[in-house]
Amino acid sequence: MIFRIKKKDKESNARLGMLALEHGTVETPAFMPVGTNATVKAMTNENLERLGVNLILSNTYHLYLRPGIEVIEKLGGLHNFMSWKHNILTDSGGFQIFSLTALRRIEEGGVTFKSHLDGSMHKLTPEGVVNIQSVLGSDVMMPLDVCTGYGIAKNEAITAMEITHKWLNRSKREWLRLREIRRVGLLWGIVQGNFYRDLRKHSVEEVVNLDLPGYAIGGLSVGEPFEIFSEYLAFTANLMPFDKPRYVMGIGTPEYIFEAVENGIDLFDCVFPTRTARNALAFTSRGTLSLKKEALKFDEEPIDSQCNCYTCRNHSRAYIRHLFKTNEILASILATLHNLHFLQNLIKSIRRAIYEGRFLEYKRDFLTKYSGSEKNDC
Repeated sequence: MIFRIKKKDKESNARLGMLALEHGTVETPAFMPVGTNATVKAMTNENLERLGVNLILSNTYHLYLRPGIEVIEKLGGLHNFMSWKHNILTDSGGFQIFSLTALRRIEEGGVTFKSHLDGSMHKLTPEGVVNIQSVLGSDVMMPLDVCTGYGIAKNEAITAMEITHKWLNRSKREWLRLREIRRVGLLWGIVQGNFYRDLRKHSVEEVVNLDLPGYAIGGLSVGEPFEIFSEYLAFTANLMPFDKPRYVMGIGTPEYIFEAVENGIDLFDCVFPTRTARNALAFTSRGTLSLKKEALKFDEEPIDSQCNCYTCRNHSRAYIRHLFKTNEILASILATLHNLHFLQNLIKSIRRAIYEGRFLEYKRDFLTKYSGSEKNDC
């Protein structure tokens, strides 16, 4: 991997970069659409390529359970299995296991959990998760970590952080061992520490000391107010190496994206744009729009008059509302195309603004017009 910073904004920590991975170079900042089950829901690979997407995220937990790693291995790895010729980042499944709450048990050795599919019991270890992702053939792999929610006691946050650090050391040893045997993707570290500044600082020191190719900030966008998110994002990002790629996990709305970019974040992902599209919520330059509203019944306008995506060039709000009301599959496809185009266009505009030295001006102008207030739900 080669990560090169091409330009740094003079008035903020926003930056332009180039991230060279096994399956192509990614311009940063970049948003990764989420392809949990080896597919970005309601999208074809060709549609993603037309949007300029060359890095997506898939989920180790879900692929491990279904179709099973043996299936993907026999079919030549995840790229071949899903016919995707570009880059894939796989997360460890730690957040999904965290979400199981009563259905999992976290110990120093690993995590035991009950499948949400059939109730069967499974155990994942840090070494096992690295091995699974090496079989998947992902370009970037994330280690098993312990994600904690907003508002927990400090002693709980310390325990989770310390387990995360031990797991990361074991993950790195396994990653280095596998690299001696075959070509494997890049292992990035995850910083935790919940919402305690001293823990965040300690976690950055521990994780960065392992000198990995890149780093993620975990444990944000887990239910905290936006102001708290902003505070801890800025605090943590400022402690991280300048010359390594930085990734914030689980953000995907304009407000959060601007905040991340302003603090020097290079990559981010979230299911929000695609999930909300399937539930008839669309991004527009003036905020979010419910596509099931009665007021749209005779509306001849596109979702967003300033958008030139396929959906907005060809279909009216009235038509898309009709599709949602009649439960037509095309509704989800058209809305997803629009939402991902909107975000990709936003990211391109952000990169252009950084290049031209007007990022903060662009952020202010965009958010003044954008009145979306939907919760960032990843």
